[in-house]
Amino acid sequence: MITTHHPPHGPDPVRDPWRDSMRLALAEAARAVPAGDVPVGAVVLGPDGEILATGYNEREATGDPTAHAEVLALRRAAARLGEWRLPGCTLVVTLEPCVMCAGALVQSRVARVVYGADDEKAGAAGSLWDLVRDRRLNHRPEVIRGVLAQECARQLTDFFRDR
Repeated sequence: MITTHHPPHGPDPVRDPWRDSMRLALAEAARAVPAGDVPVGAVVLGPDGEILATGYNEREATGDPTAHAEVLALRRAAARLGEWRLPGCTLVVTLEPCVMCAGALVQSRVARVVYGADDEKAGAAGSLWDLVRDRRLNHRPEVIRGVLAQECARQLTDFFRDR
């Protein structure tokens, strides 16, 4: 089940700074649809806010079960920087990361993950599991949830309704 977080009315100092990046992630997500992939999009921002990489789900297009938007964006950012560690970087994604993607976030040492829609069936950043903030792990990125949550959830529900 995909749910949305409803912030209070008025400006939101936690979520507002990430809206432009989430809009880019939504545009990336739309690129997945022609191949029949679930529309999830991701953007990796450098410590200075520069866009390092983007990605969208490509499992159907490539036949690769690991070709989730987050994993592809992290791979591209690491390749661009020539370093597997991404300290100070932020991953912005339209849907709460799954267990695999949450593990990749921890392993890549990103500073934060910002996501739109909660995923109560497979989310691993607080909805079903909370892998990214598990105190037994050596790295725990900051989590910001609910950025453009309604738009992110709508993109997914529209996709599944049309199937």
